[in-house]
Amino acid sequence: QVRLVESGGGLVQTGGSLRLSCAVFGGTFSTYIMGWFRRAPGKEREVVASISSSVASTYYADSLKGRFTISRDNAKNMVYLQMNSLKPEDTAVYYCAAQAGWDIRRDISDFDYWGQGTQVTVSS
Repeated sequence: QVRLVESGGGLVQTGGSLRLSCAVFGGTFSTYIMGWFRRAPGKEREVVASISSSVASTYYADSLKGRFTISRDNAKNMVYLQMNSLKPEDTAVYYCAAQAGWDIRRDISDFDYWGQGTQVTVSS
């Protein structure tokens, strides 16, 4: 059984930064592709970023390039999302996801394991 637990969400002002963390329990973390997704109020869940199991490749949604950075620590079974220059439109529940494999994945349907989500609210 694989369990994902997100943390680090909260309330931040426009232009601020947050770092989300996701701890993964169970399985072999170094063999998982990891992803961050978000669901804004009234919208569907969308991909934010993903990172390959070897850390060799990353993917970002076009609108987030340059502001968000995904990283992972295979020794700690952790994946992170550094979010800078936050905007009100970044307000959403952010989810961590995992999928066994090697290459980048970016679709919701590609991921088997999900966390419960952490709320990020950016005030204007």
